[in-house]
Amino acid sequence: MAGFLSKLFGFGGGESASSGGGKERMERIGEYAVYATPMKEGAQWRLAGRIESEGTEGLLVRRFIRADLFSSQDDAIDTTFRKAKQIIDQQGASLFGDGAPDRQV
Repeated sequence: MAGFLSKLFGFGGGESASSGGGKERMERIGEYAVYATPMKEGAQWRLAGRIESEGTEGLLVRRFIRADLFSSQDDAIDTTFRKAKQIIDQQGASLFGDGAPDRQV
């Protein structure tokens, strides 16, 4: 349980979502690069990804991990892109408005 919470909140060991045992896939959603980085958990895959924007401050990254689990890695990837689009649509310009180089959303 502690390992899951560490991954969820970005603590411990410097391990990133992309090292979760899965393949990483990228798609463009508007002006943003979205990376699906599903995390292997037992026989299932946890929805995880990041949204990147190249701004005047340099590369800005917003990471997200959700509770959703899938039996197929491809299902986790497809749903990650839908969730990223939802995050972008809901937060708009405020998603990167704070200028923080890297944070969870």
